[in-house]
Amino acid sequence: MKVKRPFLVGSIIVLLVLLLAVIIYAMRMRPTIELGVGYGAHVVCSCRYIGGRDMQSCYKDYEPGMEMISMAEDEEEKRITASVPLLASRSAQFREGLGCVLEPLGGE
Repeated sequence: MKVKRPFLVGSIIVLLVLLLAVIIYAMRMRPTIELGVGYGAHVVCSCRYIGGRDMQSCYKDYEPGMEMISMAEDEEEKRITASVPLLASRSAQFREGLGCVLEPLGGE
């Protein structure tokens, strides 16, 4: 079955427009996502190292809309890293006497 050229060109154009829309949306949402990963890292760090709860129960502390944020734990460093792949990542580390402290943006 031979595909007609206009259909192929039209399909490619539609895909490129959709890809551009997704990129623009992600860039506009980036500040909100960065805020969300910082909040998530801090909340889960507090849940784990101050509250003494396990990671699974800490997910109950998520606010609506945080479902896309994933968490990773470094138990040895007492650090929680929250991230949305390709868009934002932020870590919070438990420090005795200070509680859970967000690490500076950009890892500085």
